[in-house]
Amino acid sequence: MKHISKLYLTIIFSILFLLSISIIFFAKNSQRDKHQELSSYLIRDFQKALDFENADLLSFSLALSEDGALKNALTSNNEQKAFEILSSITKRFRKYTHIKTLRLQVLDRDFFIFAQSWGQGSVGMPMWWFRDDLEKLKHNKEPKVGMETGRMLTFKATIPLRSGKECIGYLEVIKFVDEFAQKLHQSGIELFALMETKYLKQASLMRDFPFLNRYIIVNQNFNKKLKKHASFIDWKELNSLGYFYKEGMLFVLEPMYNGEREEIGKYLIVLPKETVNRYEKSYQDISLVTRLSDSDLYRVVKSWKEESSMHKIEQNSIDSWKIGEIQ
Repeated sequence: MKHISKLYLTIIFSILFLLSISIIFFAKNSQRDKHQELSSYLIRDFQKALDFENADLLSFSLALSEDGALKNALTSNNEQKAFEILSSITKRFRKYTHIKTLRLQVLDRDFFIFAQSWGQGSVGMPMWWFRDDLEKLKHNKEPKVGMETGRMLTFKATIPLRSGKECIGYLEVIKFVDEFAQKLHQSGIELFALMETKYLKQASLMRDFPFLNRYIIVNQNFNKKLKKHASFIDWKELNSLGYFYKEGMLFVLEPMYNGEREEIGKYLIVLPKETVNRYEKSYQDISLVTRLSDSDLYRVVKSWKEESSMHKIEQNSIDSWKIGEIQ
């Protein structure tokens, strides 16, 4: 009887042990699935916000490229007048809208700097020395927008300026990544825009920027406390899975592409602990980041083709902000 009792106890213990292992295994898998699903929703929202940022920049640039006074300044080779027009536009935007880092520049048809809104010290400088993305414009002369390298890595929309059918030069509208990162920060999401170090050859103004895991941090308004955490996470696992969960924080890694869909770095998107809890409750019902519907994006894309006066340029930008501002 003792032998049978020991046998029963051994069997029961084995069953309980297997059940415990199974529960732990399924619990871990459930947590992993939850983090994977959460990262998928975060990536979706991030890409939606990124698409809107590019669409908004392009729509404004297309409208501004129809400014007759700016074209006249270019065709009459009046660099001073072009500078005054560009600087006046940026001053009004800084005063009346959320856009504080807007920069404008005009290039001649050979990609030499004709005028810049922030100064006149670089007039006459060839842009093709450090802007590989301009080469394609020589042939197709089509508007383009995206994250582009240069002396700084920024959002850039480049629009041909035309007099009739003739291309007389190019308008570029530039926004720093910091402004986009600030929008995400307002909803509790932190961004590290990371550029590959090989682009430092042309990105001369970024050579003193801090590093993170052998990347250059583009946006200088990054969360310094989170940078310490990000320095010690398992980057091998992060690159393999696309996400990493540690101490209640979710780290998500996304490729950074330029306008030609070439990978030039990574976006490290971080949900702090307090945001993870809030995001888990809200992601199934509504986008926490952009709150944009498909119809909102359709209106933005449609507006690319609409001509606007200078008054409409300012008003449309304000309206775009109201739609795109992160709650």
